[in-house]
Amino acid sequence: MRLEKKATVASSSVAALLVLLKLTVGILSGSIAVLASAIDSLLDLTVSMFNYFALHNAEKHPDEQFHFGRSKLEPLAAVIEGTIISFSALFILYEAISKIMHPAPMEYMGASIYVMVASFIITGFLVVFLNYVAKKTKNMVIRADALHYKTDIFSNGAVLFALVAIEYTGEQLIDPILGIAIAFYMIYSAVPIIKEGVLMLLDVALAKEDVQKIEAILKSEPEITAYHYLQTRESGSHIFISYHLVFNISISLYDAHLIADKIEAKIKALFDDKKVHILTHMDPYDDSEINEEEEEW
Repeated sequence: MRLEKKATVASSSVAALLVLLKLTVGILSGSIAVLASAIDSLLDLTVSMFNYFALHNAEKHPDEQFHFGRSKLEPLAAVIEGTIISFSALFILYEAISKIMHPAPMEYMGASIYVMVASFIITGFLVVFLNYVAKKTKNMVIRADALHYKTDIFSNGAVLFALVAIEYTGEQLIDPILGIAIAFYMIYSAVPIIKEGVLMLLDVALAKEDVQKIEAILKSEPEITAYHYLQTRESGSHIFISYHLVFNISISLYDAHLIADKIEAKIKALFDDKKVHILTHMDPYDDSEINEEEEEW
């Protein structure tokens, strides 16, 4: 099993355990903060299971139906995860406002505190593991999952602090106010995840720095007279690059092919942590202006 899949199995298992603990205590205690954390963990479980499905299918080889594979399932999963985080935040916000308008005393404070301590510690270990996997694999889905659970650490810590404060001060208003703060923080953390996923689904070009590195390689090759139509896009763990290389008209196809292979090897070395697909079009003369005129028509 790939390391990315092991990460999603681990996050799913942790989320399932936390859902059981938090939901039980949240319902019994009547705490909006604990209940909000339970709902967040339930959504974590759903997202982690979907991430496993996305990673499992994204690694499938191209076939007759999907000629370029299913790598876009990874950014799609990230968008769905960010959207779910946002909707869960809105629900928490609604519940918190409702409790401010209709206050109710909390019960089972001791059990709630113990559950949140356990949640804080377990989630902390999970985030360390997910960050390790994300750095090693450069996988967008795992990185989004790590960020998601990192927000859980802050929310779990905040809920724990609130419960202790309520236990010692008796001020019940702390609970819904904290719920509102958690909701806004969840939305804030979800926006970058959604943005990056949407841009990747729209075939956004590689970062300007990466494009400049590719151009530097093309410009440094003395055997080509020019290049044009450099296009790039990223799809999950895959990078797609295409360009036209202009050769001297007298060069043999064999020699031109060797030069093109050498250039491709240099470019792929820039992204050794990604699967790079390069399409090279070899021109005997610079036809960029002619093609531009045809595109305008």
